[in-house]
Amino acid sequence: IQFVESGGGLVQPGGSLKLSCAASGFTFGTYILSWVRQAPGKDIEWVSTISARGDATAYADSVKGRFTFSRDNTRNTLYLQMNNLQAEDTAMYYCSTSRTGTTRGQGTQVTVSS
Repeated sequence: IQFVESGGGLVQPGGSLKLSCAASGFTFGTYILSWVRQAPGKDIEWVSTISARGDATAYADSVKGRFTFSRDNTRNTLYLQMNNLQAEDTAMYYCSTSRTGTTRGQGTQVTVSS
C-alpha cells in the first residue's frame, strides 16, 4: 500500500487549501480511508474518514463544517478541501487506511500563519 500526499503549504488564517492523496498497491475502491494529522510534539489526530464508495463521511469536531473529504475511485485519489484554516490546523497531514494512521504516506505539511 502506498500513499503520496500533496497540496500542503503556507496559508494565512482564514485561507483555504486542497490536499490530494494518490493511492496505489491495493483495491482502492473497496477501502474505507482516512485523513489524520500530527502537529509538532503531539500525537496523531484523526481528522476525517470516508466510506469506500464516498457516500458517507465523518469528521472530527475540530474540523467539522470547515473540511470536506472526497474521493475519486476512478483516479485512486483522495481529496481534503480545507476552508477557514486556523493556526491550530498547522500539522503534517497524512492519508491512511485507519483512523490511527497506522499505514500512511509521507505526509504534506500545512502551516497556517500570518
